[in-house]
Amino acid sequence: MGVCDAIRHNAPVGKPPAMSAPHLPKVAGIDPMVPVSTHTAAPTEGVLSAPGAFLQDRLAGWVSDLTTLHELTERLAGASTLDHALQEVLSAGAALVGAGRGLLVLEPADGGGPSRTIGLGLAHAELGHIETVPRSATAHGRFLDGLPDTDTPLASPDILGDTGLDPRCREVAARLGYAASYTQPLSTGPAGRLGAAVWLYDDPAEPLERQCHLVGVYARYAAAHLARLLELERARADAAVIAEELLPSRLPRIPGVRLAARHRAAHGGGGDWYDALPLPDDALGLAVGSVGGSGPTALAAMGRLRAGLRAYAVMEGEDPVAVLSDLELLLRLTEPARVATALYAYCEPDRRTIVLAGAGHAPPLVTGDRRTEFVETTLSAPLGMLSCWEAPSVEFTPHPGETVLFYTDALLRSTGDTMDRALTRLHAAAAGVPKVLRQDPGAVADHVLRCFLPDGTDGSGGTEDVVLLAARFD
Repeated sequence: MGVCDAIRHNAPVGKPPAMSAPHLPKVAGIDPMVPVSTHTAAPTEGVLSAPGAFLQDRLAGWVSDLTTLHELTERLAGASTLDHALQEVLSAGAALVGAGRGLLVLEPADGGGPSRTIGLGLAHAELGHIETVPRSATAHGRFLDGLPDTDTPLASPDILGDTGLDPRCREVAARLGYAASYTQPLSTGPAGRLGAAVWLYDDPAEPLERQCHLVGVYARYAAAHLARLLELERARADAAVIAEELLPSRLPRIPGVRLAARHRAAHGGGGDWYDALPLPDDALGLAVGSVGGSGPTALAAMGRLRAGLRAYAVMEGEDPVAVLSDLELLLRLTEPARVATALYAYCEPDRRTIVLAGAGHAPPLVTGDRRTEFVETTLSAPLGMLSCWEAPSVEFTPHPGETVLFYTDALLRSTGDTMDRALTRLHAAAAGVPKVLRQDPGAVADHVLRCFLPDGTDGSGGTEDVVLLAARFD
C-alpha cells in the first residue's frame, strides 16, 4: 500500500476525537528490536489538535510502518533456504505483534511436503506439549485442516479465562506459561494453504489493529516467498533422489578389499559420480568422474557416461586406457559440447595390484600406517577436449592395510584454496586419520570429509557434488 493510499484509507472522518476517551484494554507491546511506529495524536488539555499537525503525525506513523515492513521483507528476501525463511517469518511476525514466543507450522495443502514445525522461544518438548492439543481446538489446526471460515487471523486475548476453549488448550497454556495468542494463516492464491504462524503472550493481551494490519501485509509477502522456496526445495529433493538412483545402490563385496563411498549431492543436482563393479576372476573396477554443468541435463549426462563406462569395463576392463578411449568416443559422438573427467582403475585384490588411467582427473591418494602419498599418474586432458583420447596407464601396489582414496575435484574446490594447497590439505587430512579408524574405510572417508566440508557428511547439499570412494586392501 502506498503512502497516498494509506492516507485515504486511514483519514479521519469528521473532527479528531478528544483525548478524554475511556481507558483502553491492555494490548501487546512492541519488540524494541524492530522500530514499529507508535505515533498517535498528541493529547491536549481540552483543545483539539490542529488538522495539519494531526495529519503530519499520522503520516509520520505510516512512513515508519512502511519502513519497518521494507526492512523485514528485505531480510526475508535474503533467506535463500526454506528453514531460514521460516525462522525469519516467525521472528519478524513476533516483533510486529509484540509477542515473545511462537510457533510456525508448515503443512502444504497439496500434501507434497515438506511439513515442519519450528518454535521461537519454545523448546522441542514444549512444542510437543502444544501438539497434544486437538487440532480442532486450535485456530491454526482448523485452518490447516481446511475447515470453512478459518482463513482469517484470530486473536485469543485470554486463553485461561475463556471457558469456551477446549480444556486441554487451557491446560497446556497454563503449563507453558502463556495466556494469549494470535494466529496468522499463511496462504497464496496459486499454492493455497501453506501453514500458519501462532504468536504467544505471557499475559492476557491482543495486538492493536495497526499491528494486525502490518503483520497481515507482511504475511502476504511471506507466503509468496515461502511458496517459491517450497517449490525450489521440492525440485532439489527430486534432483537428489534422481542423483542417488543413478549411483550404485550398494557396493560389491570382493575378497581382499573393503569399500566405502560418500556422496554429497549439490542443490539441484550435479554431475559427479562413482562406480564399483565386480569383474571376472574376482577383479574389481573402480571409477570416479565428473560431468560439467549442473541440474537435470548434467544428471542425465552423468547417467549416460556411467552406463557407458560400465559396459566398456565389462568388455575390456583389464585395459583402463581402452576403457577411457571408448568413453571419449562415446562422449564425442553423443554430446560433442560436453566436457567430463574420469578415472578408472582395474584392481586385483588377491594380488593387491591396481592399474589405472585418468582423463583430466586428480590422482588417487594412498594412506596407511607407514605412508600417505599421491599415486603418480600421467597428465591428460579431460574427455571431450581432444579428437582422440589416449594416455599411458600406471600400476601400483598398495600395502596390506592401506586405503586408496578416489575423489572428485569438487572436494578440492570446496576449500577455496589453489589446487596445490587443496592437495596439501587433503594429504594432511588423510595422514591425520587416527590409527583406531584406519581399519574401516568408511571411517577414513568420514574423517577426510569432516576436515574439508563444514557440514560434514550429513548429506546436506552444497553448490557442487562431492564424491569420495575409499578402498581398503587387506
